[in-house]
Amino acid sequence: MIKTILPALLLGLTAIASTALPAAPVHAEDQKPEQVHVRGSIVSYSGSVLKVKTREGETVDVTLADGWKLASVANAAVTDIKPGDFVGIASLPSAGGGDGALEVLIFPPAMKGAGEGSYGWDLKPNSSMTNATVADAVKGVDGRTVTVSYHGKEKKIAIPDGTPVVTIAPATNDDLVPGAVVFIPAEKAASGPLAHQVLVGKNGVVPPM
Repeated sequence: MIKTILPALLLGLTAIASTALPAAPVHAEDQKPEQVHVRGSIVSYSGSVLKVKTREGETVDVTLADGWKLASVANAAVTDIKPGDFVGIASLPSAGGGDGALEVLIFPPAMKGAGEGSYGWDLKPNSSMTNATVADAVKGVDGRTVTVSYHGKEKKIAIPDGTPVVTIAPATNDDLVPGAVVFIPAEKAASGPLAHQVLVGKNGVVPPM
């Protein structure tokens, strides 16, 4: 089951890279739906609707699309990050130069290369998300610094001690309980957010992205 969940989930996590306006006019039917990220805790789950109280304090009804997929996250360690791993790192520019990680997602090997790139992210103002392959990971005084590569480019990102590091794990609908924390990459629709994937926290681990 996990092999069918993961590719679909990854597409959802990286879909926001496609929100940039096209350089040339396109027909309306060719435009991709605008993406929105729903972060918050579950109020209720019933059938095809997940009611979520967002981190902004608003309560929204998220419609679950036909064939929607569910997964969770499991704790990992910064020492688990090895050269050749494919990771997703949300980061902020550092005062001293370079980027500092806000969180790290270590993707399973089957997901290597999907959604590759670096683009704006909305975890915090001015944050970015980089999906890339680890070239090296060097231990420093305060955590580690990784060099990641994507599309022929390289980027160095510091990972301070205490930065959340997670990987993808299985989940079932029974995990969609009130109070559980979710991250939902969704599409904007007239009726509210429409989700094809849901990432839910369980066992005390919450989606940090």
